[in-house]
Amino acid sequence: MAQQPTAEAAEEHELDALHETHTMPPDDGAEVAAHDEQLQRRTLRKLDFLLLPFLALLFLFNSLDKSNIGNAESAHFTTDIGLRRSDLNTAVALFFAFFVALQPAGAALGRKYGMVAWVPTCMLLWGVSTALHTWVRARWQLYVLRIIIGCLEAGFYPVTVSYLSLFYTRFEFGRRLSLFYGQAAVGGALGGVISYLVFSHFPDIHHEHGAEGDPELNHRWQSWQVLFLLEGSLTIIVAVVGYLWLPHNAETAWFLTPEERAYASSRVIRDRIAQSDSSALPTEAADEEREFDEESRGLLASSRPRPVSAADQVTDDRGLTPHDVVSAFLNIRIWHILAINILAAIPVYAFQVFLPLVLAPLMPNSDPSDPEADPALVNLLTAPPYIFGAITLYLFASWSDKHRSRILPILCGLAIMVLGLILVVMLPTTAGWAVPRYIALNVLLSGTFIASPLTVAWISGNTPSPGKRALLLGINGWGNLAGVLSAMLFRPEYEESGYIVPFWWTLGCVTAAAFGYVLLWRNLKAENAQRRDMLSKWDEEEIEREKADGRGPLEQSHRIPKAATRWLRSTGRLLWAADWLEEATQGGREGEEKITFLYGL
Repeated sequence: MAQQPTAEAAEEHELDALHETHTMPPDDGAEVAAHDEQLQRRTLRKLDFLLLPFLALLFLFNSLDKSNIGNAESAHFTTDIGLRRSDLNTAVALFFAFFVALQPAGAALGRKYGMVAWVPTCMLLWGVSTALHTWVRARWQLYVLRIIIGCLEAGFYPVTVSYLSLFYTRFEFGRRLSLFYGQAAVGGALGGVISYLVFSHFPDIHHEHGAEGDPELNHRWQSWQVLFLLEGSLTIIVAVVGYLWLPHNAETAWFLTPEERAYASSRVIRDRIAQSDSSALPTEAADEEREFDEESRGLLASSRPRPVSAADQVTDDRGLTPHDVVSAFLNIRIWHILAINILAAIPVYAFQVFLPLVLAPLMPNSDPSDPEADPALVNLLTAPPYIFGAITLYLFASWSDKHRSRILPILCGLAIMVLGLILVVMLPTTAGWAVPRYIALNVLLSGTFIASPLTVAWISGNTPSPGKRALLLGINGWGNLAGVLSAMLFRPEYEESGYIVPFWWTLGCVTAAAFGYVLLWRNLKAENAQRRDMLSKWDEEEIEREKADGRGPLEQSHRIPKAATRWLRSTGRLLWAADWLEEATQGGREGEEKITFLYGL
């Protein structure tokens, strides 16, 4: 009985037809396959050891400069400068208000000017602002500096993640993103260790605090001043190196050979083409395809590059079209994802700032409001929960890549968070239960960092256009509104009770997020079934036309931008905006808008 051709065999046949090459003898083909495997391993090794760690280092300092104000507060920061402890919550809320509001704008600017110019510049400026905390003496100075840092950090994450996706294929991406995003957890742990070292070597000299703070602050350095100056200076150094280290794309990477550059670029392009082509396969074939990982089955190891048009150039860190902007903001699904992402991310941002303050009541003589307290031990004990969080994230992300599943591991991470929160709110807050509550916090932190990066991996893997991908990640960046909510929840008046009320609210939010992800899963499956049903009624020519330029039999849906265009022209004002909207609606459906595209789960 003749065997049916597999999808991989069909792809190889198509490549042979596209290139006018003579058939290779079997031995030559084996040599090319071995060569490709070596080239793939060599290229990935350089990306994994030279590009990815540096990007992770950028995010590490991004996380440090968010969370160090919490570490500083455990060393009497606000008390020394004569402020109320509630002023810290206001400063954190202001940071996140600007940080959240400017996410899409930051992502768009980063995409326009490129990662190489935008991110190091912003990082350099926020490093200076962090160091300036050393000389804060008034409430307005603290607020202004936190607002500046919030503005500069806006867009950092979506721009950097979008940039990372230019170098890796879809199902290599989850593990690498976990190593990148895991720096939020590593940053928390490192922040605790750095604070412990600083506070141990520069112990706080106890003194009386009046309404004006420490009267000798201008004559004697406090431990929190050393902390801000050290971390700000390190951020500035890393930012300057970033100008020289980061390439615009794989084809300009200084650490790759010319052969490796061409291969690194072409394999990402082929992956995005394969994403579109394989979506039109019958269900059985698509399911068979999902059983194999890109790296293990060698799908991307062909040395015969498929010819690509200018539209297929998806590996540069610059470029944004009107269609990208309009389709991103009219994407209904991203708003659903944003809502559940906000709810799921509250623990992430709460503990980035407030974990030292949550731990303080568990230990005698460690209350930040007590001038006799020694903050070193409290900050050191923040490290293990973050380490558990980073390890758990990597394990779940690896499983996610291997099985090509994003939503299921997200739900597992949320389940771990719910378990940890239940333990935290049910255990007594007395000193005798300090160890069980600390263990419960470790359980909670273990699941805290899973949902956000795998949601980002889902968005990235299901958005072929890099410009639209960056904007969707920027809109998803509004999920940092969770930072504002966390600052409002974990207020100083709840400290004596062990923050039980904020933990109850957090438990409710995380549970609601879990139901939201289940609903997303059901909606995606229904959408894929609807598209399969629609394709089954089209002929081959219609399917090919939809795959090529998004002009299948289905009517284009541009009602909102077209109505806005007509209104602008009727008023005779903002004609440039009308022209821009008209350009955005020209052409067919793109990327995941095409009916031949099936969403990954």
